[in-house]
Amino acid sequence: MAVKVLVVDDSGFFRRRVSEILSSESSIQVVGTATNGREAIDQALALRPDVITMDYEMPLMDGITAVRNIMQRCPTPVLMFSSLTHEGARVTLDALDAGAVDFLPKNFEDISRNPEKVRQLLCEKVLNIARANRRLGHLATPAPSAAPARTAPAASRTTSPATERAAPAASTTSGGSAPSPSSPAPRRKHYRLVAIGTSTGGPVALQRVLTRLPANFPAPLVLVQHMPAAFTKAFAERLDKLCQIRVKEAEDGDLLRPGVALLAPGGKQMMVDARGLVKILPGDERLNYKPCVDITFGSAAKAYGDKVLAVVLTGMGADGREGARMLKQGGSQVWAQDEASCVIYGMPMAVVKASLADAVYSLDDIGPNLVEACG
Repeated sequence: MAVKVLVVDDSGFFRRRVSEILSSESSIQVVGTATNGREAIDQALALRPDVITMDYEMPLMDGITAVRNIMQRCPTPVLMFSSLTHEGARVTLDALDAGAVDFLPKNFEDISRNPEKVRQLLCEKVLNIARANRRLGHLATPAPSAAPARTAPAASRTTSPATERAAPAASTTSGGSAPSPSSPAPRRKHYRLVAIGTSTGGPVALQRVLTRLPANFPAPLVLVQHMPAAFTKAFAERLDKLCQIRVKEAEDGDLLRPGVALLAPGGKQMMVDARGLVKILPGDERLNYKPCVDITFGSAAKAYGDKVLAVVLTGMGADGREGARMLKQGGSQVWAQDEASCVIYGMPMAVVKASLADAVYSLDDIGPNLVEACG
C-alpha cells in the first residue's frame, strides 16, 4: 500500500518540486496540497494522509499552529521544512514540541545542485516516518508551549514541555504486542562520563531524559544529536533553559564537568580524551553523520575504559552500534531505548540486535535510571 502524503507550502515552486520528488517513488502517493495552515487542517481531515510535509512560515496560519491543531483533531506524522538559520532552528524545535516528528532543511540550492540526494533523503524520511507511525498505532499528544524557569524548586522541575508529552503506544509487530525486554535495575557505579546518541525523534527524547536529572548530577555528559550546524546552538540553549543541569554547545577545549552536558556541534565531530578535554574536529565528508555517535563513543571508550555509561536513543540507521561495541569491549555499560517509546526504532535496534545492550528502558525510565546508576 502506497504511503499517502499531503504537501503543505505557500510557495508554488516548492509544492510542485516536493510533490514531483515524492511522486517519483512508487511507494509514495501525493494525495493533496495546501497553501497555508488552515487548508492543511482541512485537507488532513478530508484526506487522512499517512504523512504531512509542512512549511512553518505561511499566510493565514503558520505551520506550528497547524501542527498543534492537526495533533488535536487528527494526529498525523508531520515532517517540517525549515530554514538553516538560528531563527529557523528555534521555530523547528517549537514545531517538534507541538508534535512534528522530524524536519528537513529547506534549501533550494540543494534541490538544484543535488537533486538525487535530496530525493533519496526526502523519500527515505517519509517512508520511515509512515512505517513508524503504523507500528506505533498512534502519535504522542503535543506538548504545552510554556517552559519552567531554571530557578524553580527541584520538586517542580520533574517535567518540562516535552516530558509532559504522552508516551507513544506500545509497538506492534506481526499483529501482536511487542513489549520491551525486561532489564535489570541500573548498576550503580562511579561513571566518569555519560554519553548519549540519537537522531530522528531525538530533540524531544533528549528533553524528556535530561529534564529528569538534578542540578547536582554527579557525572559529565556528552550529547550527539544528528542535526545541521545552524541548529545545535539553538537546541543547546533550549535544553539549558528547560533543564536543571547546564547544557551548552561544545567548543574545542571545553572541560568535562559534573552536571554539565556538552552537545556536539552540527557539521563537526566531537571527541573526548583522558584529561577530560573535548576536541571538536572538522566533519569528514567520508562520514554520513556529522556529528557521528560512533566517533564520540569510540573516543570515550579509549579515554575512560569501563567508566562510561552510554545511551542510544531513537533514530534512523545504525550510528552508535560500532561505538557501543568499543565501549562494551572496554567494560562500559550500554543502554538502549525500547521499541515502544521510539519515534524510529533504528539506532537502538542496531545495538540490541548486536547483543550490545546491557539494559533496554522506556524513554521515561532512562532519566531516573541515570540518576540511580550514577548515584
